[in-house]
Amino acid sequence: MRQKATGFTLIEIVIVLVIIGILASVAIPTYRKHVVRSNRSAAESYMKEVAGKQERFLLDNRQYALTMALLGETVPSNVSSNYTITIADDDPGSTVPGYVITATPIGGQLADDSTCGTLTLNHLGTQTPVASGNTARCWN
Repeated sequence: MRQKATGFTLIEIVIVLVIIGILASVAIPTYRKHVVRSNRSAAESYMKEVAGKQERFLLDNRQYALTMALLGETVPSNVSSNYTITIADDDPGSTVPGYVITATPIGGQLADDSTCGTLTLNHLGTQTPVASGNTARCWN
């Protein structure tokens, strides 16, 4: 009596490895794009939060805060690990108060988010990605 061999042949293992490789080549870039968009969304959300605090600061002080410290803000770690957030005067020579919040990508976010790059939000609510100029694809 002859017993039937059990197990996998080499060709079956190679086919499975090829299928796994194809799936990984599609899944990994898609996942990375999702992470980049998620990081950008966190920065945008934080910038809008800071803009709201700027408006409250204006009501209390008749001017906008020009530093995060004046607002009493510290950038959350999920944002600060991917972006540098700064506040500046929108038009330093003007008597009209204004501000611009800038989120500059750093590290891996800088390398992976070349579409949008640096994001800005000013006191008028104007949202600008510096790199592409296409706000529809960059702001949520």
